[in-house]
Amino acid sequence: MAGCCGGHANFDGMSQQYKRILWWVIAINGVMFFIEMSAGIGAQSQALQADALDFLGDTLTYGISLWAIGKSLTLRSNVALFKGYSLLIMALWVFGSTLYRFFIINSPEPFTMGSIALLAFSANVVSVLLLMRYKDGDANVRSVWLCSRNDAIGNLIVLIAASGVWYSNSALPDLIVAFILAALFLSSAWQIINQAKAEKKKAESASRCHSEN
Repeated sequence: MAGCCGGHANFDGMSQQYKRILWWVIAINGVMFFIEMSAGIGAQSQALQADALDFLGDTLTYGISLWAIGKSLTLRSNVALFKGYSLLIMALWVFGSTLYRFFIINSPEPFTMGSIALLAFSANVVSVLLLMRYKDGDANVRSVWLCSRNDAIGNLIVLIAASGVWYSNSALPDLIVAFILAALFLSSAWQIINQAKAEKKKAESASRCHSEN
């Protein structure tokens, strides 16, 4: 049974440089939530509001990620599971609210959509570049990378939606993009939950191994 305790350990966040970077990413996301939500409400853009909600979720969950660094693998896996399920709930909320908007369609203001999406994209690209070297860490660390990467992709999609709203003078591009963002949330949630479950199982197996030796 001695061999069952081996295996490759992913980066777990135990680095002062990583913690400083995470603080910067948390600050960027917190500021962008207030900017994008205010703009989304003012421009009547469901896509901007969905993206702003994602910034808020990232701010909170990145804070939890920072707290979990240095804790046991089981606890870090549970934190990652919490983040995955939170992202799942967010995706379902965006799906539901976007469906609701289909029945009370108001065309959003495309220039506000485009300018704020460009600002959000820039903020997320900075976060992605800061986190690039840590993208293959454990579930807790990797979830931060996945969310930031998908956020940058989502911002580009919102820019496309703004162009579609301007060209068609219709809210449909905005609503379609909100659905796409929800699908991205679902994809990230699936990856985070699966990795966290695998790491939790690994931690439980290692614990049994140590108790038997």
